[in-house]
Amino acid sequence: MLTAGAATVSAVPAGADDPPAAALDRFYHQKLDWRPCDHPALDAAGAQCAGVVVPLDYSRPDGRTTTVAISRIAATDPARRRGIMLSNPGGPGSPGLAMMVTVRDRLTPDVRAQYDLIGMDPRGIGRSERVECALPLPTMLFSAGFDVFGYARDTALAAALATSCVAPDPDRARMSTTRNVARDMDVIRGALGESRTSYYGGSYGSYLGAVYMQMFGDRADRFVLDSGVDPDRYWIGMFQDMGATNEAALDDWAIWAARHDAEYHFGSTPAQVRAFVEELVHRAAAHPVVSEAYLIDEHTVPMMLLALLVNPKLNADLADALGIIEDGVSGRPVDMRRLKTKIAGAVPTEASGMAAVLCGDRAAPRDPAWYYRNIEAVRASQPVFGAFANNITACAFWPEPVEPPTEVHNAVPALLLGTVHDTRTAYPQTLALHRDLTASRLVTLAHTRIHGAFRVGLSPCVNDIVNTYLGTGTLPAADRTCEPDPAYFPE
Repeated sequence: MLTAGAATVSAVPAGADDPPAAALDRFYHQKLDWRPCDHPALDAAGAQCAGVVVPLDYSRPDGRTTTVAISRIAATDPARRRGIMLSNPGGPGSPGLAMMVTVRDRLTPDVRAQYDLIGMDPRGIGRSERVECALPLPTMLFSAGFDVFGYARDTALAAALATSCVAPDPDRARMSTTRNVARDMDVIRGALGESRTSYYGGSYGSYLGAVYMQMFGDRADRFVLDSGVDPDRYWIGMFQDMGATNEAALDDWAIWAARHDAEYHFGSTPAQVRAFVEELVHRAAAHPVVSEAYLIDEHTVPMMLLALLVNPKLNADLADALGIIEDGVSGRPVDMRRLKTKIAGAVPTEASGMAAVLCGDRAAPRDPAWYYRNIEAVRASQPVFGAFANNITACAFWPEPVEPPTEVHNAVPALLLGTVHDTRTAYPQTLALHRDLTASRLVTLAHTRIHGAFRVGLSPCVNDIVNTYLGTGTLPAADRTCEPDPAYFPE
């Protein structure tokens, strides 16, 4: 059995690059002003909120500062309280202030008794002082379409987006990086008076957790990393991997849709359903629908599909969205607000924060031709998602990162969760993270097309292992494979 803290840390400490601890003392020992959160879910949970002041640039601790918004749901049994559990929902760019309200429902009473649950809007995002970009749609991610003319449009859009993000406040935009968020997390730990922190992070949040473990390994207590990201493929390779995983997910969804042909009329076989979807994307290119609520064309439809393929519970929502899209491209009147409602919560909406983190973390190729070659190379094998997964982004036009990405390799104990058919962070990425975190244990959720294994009702096996680790610090003796509960999924 491995227990949290049982292994020595092989991580290079953050102090190798950061200023002396004394220069940061005022941040680590600041007094927080706790107030009501003015947020329905957090207020109902009895949470309090505060702002944590951190350096905008940690190499200049006497310079500008920024404020990070945090929430706290107190441990239910002060006599058994162990410490704090920080969190991140992924994205990057997703607000996390209220994340622990939903994570709390997955935790046993024993675990809730031990931890103050800490939510956080990372720097540049949500209620923290924000990076603001001018966006025509609530996402920075588009498909390149079917020809060089559509790709040229996306290239111009990406360049304009980068300028709109960086120009108003270059320092804030460039300093919204994962390494700085990890540093902010450590300041939060110190400001809360804790010597160590536990953590739950999913998707990009697994990468953030791994970076924290690398930078501050001696302060990492019990870490759960869900839907792991390969640090070496973050972020460009991670996006490229989404092409193949989502083509496979579309095939899986097509099996379901064919069974429900009497209701949706997309085809009575999976092959007919896939042909319908591929044709629909082409029809959206020929007959785009523009409204104040949303845009339907070949650049946006793949993103809508990808957003709703993330969980089989959204199968019917995806079918309804395709029906609305078909009505629109056929010239029939549609309620575009209804389409927006269908994809709300599934399409990334914190595009400004996403751009700042991704582009600030790792330099992207500058040559637009590089991306187009990759798109053309996968068009035949990835007809719906290849032009999305390989498309150019604002990062091609972003200033050079202020520091290199983190090389993750350490022996800090952690529990990793992965799903075999994950559409966002492909399962091989979780395996790679498992190899990099040499003292980790991996729990694999088999036979499941879903992003995020730790969910209410999805797999009692997964949830029991997570809660046992968080409650006792004991990792499984060996890697484990769990099955989902069939009742979780639609017929």
